[in-house]
Amino acid sequence: MDYSGLAPGLLVEADGPLRIVTMNRPDELNSFDDALHVGMRRVWDLLVDDEDARAVVLTGAGRVFSAGGHVPNFVRNHHDQAARRRDIREGERLARAMLACELPVVAAVNGPAVGLGCSLATMSDFVVMSEDAFMSDPHVAIGLVAGDGGAVTWPWLTSMLTAKEFLLLGDRIPAAEAMRAGLCNRVVPAGEVLRTAKEFAHRFAALPAQSVRDTKRALNMHLLDSANSVLNFALAAEFESFGTEDIKTRVAQFLAKDKDGAKDKAAKSERSGS
Repeated sequence: MDYSGLAPGLLVEADGPLRIVTMNRPDELNSFDDALHVGMRRVWDLLVDDEDARAVVLTGAGRVFSAGGHVPNFVRNHHDQAARRRDIREGERLARAMLACELPVVAAVNGPAVGLGCSLATMSDFVVMSEDAFMSDPHVAIGLVAGDGGAVTWPWLTSMLTAKEFLLLGDRIPAAEAMRAGLCNRVVPAGEVLRTAKEFAHRFAALPAQSVRDTKRALNMHLLDSANSVLNFALAAEFESFGTEDIKTRVAQFLAKDKDGAKDKAAKSERSGS
């Protein structure tokens, strides 16, 4: 199977019966530009068609699993309805494609999993987190409806009350707390995340293929039913929220804070080098 044309920031490697899918934009904290968004949506169908694949490991390059949406795109989507519509459509197609993928998916959460990155982790079938990683879905905190997965899957993984707390407040969920809440399966030292994820993926891959695939399909029917009930409204509401003054103001505040932080870091670097 040829995965080379998916996206510059998406790497798929074969490891025997495993396919290692890496979000490979470390300089941008593996955030989702347009190309990665489309590539991540397309990869799931290709994986299903890969006759030699038996399990998938999903991870991020560098120190972050994924920072989620590319912040400059939030600004663009506030002003450009066509781009906003395209992003929302891709979000729906990505969620449905991932939930419909028959192969077991093990998320190797090597660092922060934020926004869409958090949704990808929690739409996986088995989640291994670094002990210093965290999850967070800050959609609401920046003025967006949490439409791209959390509202679909989180009430199934944890309690409805806990899902509401995490999605409405957007607080960071440390790995140990994520495990207690039912959002991950294992917490391991930072250097052991990918190895542990591969070990479990190999265990899935060694099981009878048809029984694994169809058991996963049966279980994910609950999530797909939830997607059919929730996703269209949630994404339509997210589309609407992109046009509000709240997101415009909060993203501007975030970018200003990020710029100030970069200046402080550069100043400290200059002082230490003098």
